[in-house]
Amino acid sequence: MKTSPRNSHQSPSGAGWGCREPGTFEALGPQAPLSWLRPSVLWRSRNDVIARWFGDPVDDLRRRWVGTPGDQLLRTEAGDFSFLLLGDTGEGDRSQFAVVPPALKTGADTDFMVIASDVIYPTGSINDYPHKFFHAYQGYQGPIYALPGNHDWYDGLEGFMRVFCDRRGDGSPGGWWKGRLGFLARRLWRRPEPADEGALAEARKLRPAPAQQAVQPGPYWMIDGPSLRIVGIDTGISGGIDREQGEWLRRVSADPRPKLLITGKPLYRNDRHQPCPIEGGGTVDEIVRSSGYVAVIGGDIHNYQRYRVEAEAGRRIEYLVAGGSGAYMHATHIIGRTTVVPEEDFTCYPLRGDSLVFYSRLYGRRLRRLGLKRFFDISYPEAAAAVADRLGLEPTREEGKRVRPTRRAKLIAILMGVPKGGQGSPRRFRLPVGQAYRKIFSEAFDGDDPPFFKSFLRIDVTAAELRIRCLGVSGCREHELSPPVEHELRIALR
Repeated sequence: MKTSPRNSHQSPSGAGWGCREPGTFEALGPQAPLSWLRPSVLWRSRNDVIARWFGDPVDDLRRRWVGTPGDQLLRTEAGDFSFLLLGDTGEGDRSQFAVVPPALKTGADTDFMVIASDVIYPTGSINDYPHKFFHAYQGYQGPIYALPGNHDWYDGLEGFMRVFCDRRGDGSPGGWWKGRLGFLARRLWRRPEPADEGALAEARKLRPAPAQQAVQPGPYWMIDGPSLRIVGIDTGISGGIDREQGEWLRRVSADPRPKLLITGKPLYRNDRHQPCPIEGGGTVDEIVRSSGYVAVIGGDIHNYQRYRVEAEAGRRIEYLVAGGSGAYMHATHIIGRTTVVPEEDFTCYPLRGDSLVFYSRLYGRRLRRLGLKRFFDISYPEAAAAVADRLGLEPTREEGKRVRPTRRAKLIAILMGVPKGGQGSPRRFRLPVGQAYRKIFSEAFDGDDPPFFKSFLRIDVTAAELRIRCLGVSGCREHELSPPVEHELRIALR
């Protein structure tokens, strides 16, 4: 019997369209959607706004947690090793739990797991860990390490430090803010919730094996192998690092081995370069480019993107976005023909055409009472042709190459924010799919039915090679049994 192609580059079924049988993730337990539009949730998440309006206290708080950093060595690997990397996991809904079965299957023989950014939504509360962390990943038999994202910092990192570092704080922002407005900021700053100690103790029993236990030295760390050093940094709420962490990063980056950086926020995303400032001067990317790094992986953006960048002396560095392991999907069709790297050195998952179909149909369902459902119901060939027309690119899958975009498809592409060429998203007549979508409409337009277009990474390290595979998660049973490889990198380490 002829089998269908395996991934989204090859067929609609490879992307998960027309899913015949959902996966088994429903059997993992309650998966209630997180509503970002509830006033109570927005109020609990207010520390993001306070940090941006009054000044970010994270650097000061991190200094209190870490003190003077030592080596921050998390573990040492004696030889070849493998690990899973999941980004932005913790919504606790179907899109998070859909990632669990394929990740457990793919990573059954891996040595450990890393969660990069936003372990727990919406505010990193310790009381969300029982369901969104311990219950979700009880089946993973190795230790799980993490780097915090901005949402984990909304409670001063109290929940994260309690679970991953076995540390407790007082929940205070300290003496960061001065003056009259500082008094207001300190009063508005959200303190951590008191922990439900009974629920937390019961949750820890879900991962009881000695091999599952681990204690991190802090929110940033390194892992050493004979052929590769892995460095993980904490970029807080605003996407920078403190002076002490910067000095530590420079010191550990001086090691002559090839290095992989994992960070809460990516250095390249959505055709933009964000080098990550260091308090007191310099940037993280300056260190990356001058210190033998071969790849950088960041979370925060809820999809997969890859940028191959030419560094000095002909060296190439692979910059990856890998935040698609649970939270609502960020659109890729709003990414124009790339300018920070040549388009041939850029890859994304989901494909731009699939992203346009996904968002267009979501809008159609939300606006069905206005009679617009049929208008927004667009097929992949139409969507791919419309995206290709606006960007001046060729569709990835064959069925998109055989059609011409209709007027309706072109209009939908404009409304959904597909830019013209590499000029960025159109400013007029655009429905919220980019920054406004992320800030306001994320949950209102979240999709909780297959295909989810989630993803995770499997990373294998040998003496000669760093191998990184991005595996797609549609939520369909066939892809759960055999997760499709959406992108693969092989980087020589010698």
